[in-house]
Amino acid sequence: MRSLLMASAVALSALPLADAHAQTALPVQTITGTRLDVVATGEVTRVPDIAQVSTGVITTAPTATAALEQNAAQMRRVRDALRRAGIADRDIQTSAINLYPDYRQDERGGNPQLIGYRAQNEVTVRFRDIANTGKILDALVAEGANQINGPMLSIDKPEAALDEARVKALANARARAELYARAAGKRVGRILSISESGGGIPGPVYGRVANMRAESTKIDPGEQSLSVSLTVSFELE
Repeated sequence: MRSLLMASAVALSALPLADAHAQTALPVQTITGTRLDVVATGEVTRVPDIAQVSTGVITTAPTATAALEQNAAQMRRVRDALRRAGIADRDIQTSAINLYPDYRQDERGGNPQLIGYRAQNEVTVRFRDIANTGKILDALVAEGANQINGPMLSIDKPEAALDEARVKALANARARAELYARAAGKRVGRILSISESGGGIPGPVYGRVANMRAESTKIDPGEQSLSVSLTVSFELE
């Protein structure tokens, strides 16, 4: 057994040193010119195609039970109006349900008096056809909605726009590198590295709801900017 172990040790020590190094060595990128790091941004604009609105019902009644019952009845009409307008269930989400006492301050400076209860039920609704959002909001008010907040406007599928911004960012980076190269009496060679940072999908922005009364509500979507920032390393030769 001892002779077998010694033979194994001899066999391992006989491995060429170069082979052992070849298993762990990493390729090293070398340059012969000057390294130039450029940060550039590409930006595109799109018209938002999604509007998100919070809408709901606030009811008051002498008792908590009555306030909730009245609220539920009005919210059923509001939800039915949304479905009749073609809003899918996946675009309707409950965001708040609240019940709290309603007090009246005693004019003589005494303790506040409980006069009833206030119930609130709120849903967040996504409208995929902004042109019809105003008409739907008017219909909601007609069916009992007495609380509307928003809209928040966003872009549903920004991937293609972001890819366009990436191409612009890279073109801007190369144009800036060409400028530096000419000033230094060199020329732009290969790209050494590209990293993306910042920019990306913009958060929802508030739009404008004009003339909030029946049969007149209008939403102006405007435009949103999408940007991508790149750090690009060039070799100047």
